[in-house]
Amino acid sequence: EVQLQASGGGLVHTGGSLRLSCAASGFTFDDYAIGWFRQAPGKEREGISCITSDNSVTNYADSVKGRFTISSDNAKNTVYLQMSDLNPEDTAVYYCAASAFFLRHCRLNIATAYDYWGQGTLVTVSS
Repeated sequence: EVQLQASGGGLVHTGGSLRLSCAASGFTFDDYAIGWFRQAPGKEREGISCITSDNSVTNYADSVKGRFTISSDNAKNTVYLQMSDLNPEDTAVYYCAASAFFLRHCRLNIATAYDYWGQGTLVTVSS
C-alpha cells in the first residue's frame, strides 16, 4: 500500500519555524520526485517546493523562497520541509506528493504529474 505520511504541523507564532516530514512507503522512493503543496482556506492549492529523486535539483515557489528549505533522506524514505520566518499567510494544510514523471528536474505547477498524495498536516501561524 502506497503511503505518504505528512507530519510536523502545528501552531506557531509569526517569525517562528517548523519542520515538516513526509514519510513514504509502498513504492520505490528513489524513483520519485517529491513535492510539497499547501492549501489555505478559500484558496487554490499552491505548489511550494519539490526535490528530484537524486536530490540534485530543488525548486521553490517565490512565496517561500529564502524561507523554506526542502531536503531528503533517501535512506529513511523521508523528505523534509524546514520552514522559517513563518507568517500568517503561510497558514494552510500542507501536503506532500510523489511524482515518477520528473527526472532531472521538478515542477510545481503540474499537480497532475504527481501520482501519490499524502493526507496533509495543518500549519497555523498566529500573528
